Amino acid sequence: MTSNQLAEFAGIVLSLAFSYVPGLREKYDALDGSHKRLVMLGALALVAAGVFGLSCWGIMDSVTCTKTGAIGLFEAFVAAAIANQATYLLVGSGVPHTA
Repeated sequence: MTSNQLAEFAGIVLSLAFSYVPGLREKYDALDGSHKRLVMLGALALVAAGVFGLSCWGIMDSVTCTKTGAIGLFEAFVAAAIANQATYLLVGSGVPHTA
């Protein structure tokens, strides 16, 4: 699993949560930037753990259920977290960006 795939899965999880959990978007919008970044980091960690667990149970085939697979997934998690935080800093700081 790549860091891009991990970040995409986390984005999907957050999108579904915002769509189906009543009041979640309002609570998230009320958070300051630091807490929003922690929420995203938590979502990334939750998705990484879920992908590893589902792969170990044979439900998914995204990562091998070995020490090497866990290390690779952790590396993808770190890369996704760094990319996510850098993106937030660029977009959240008012720096113009293209869509």
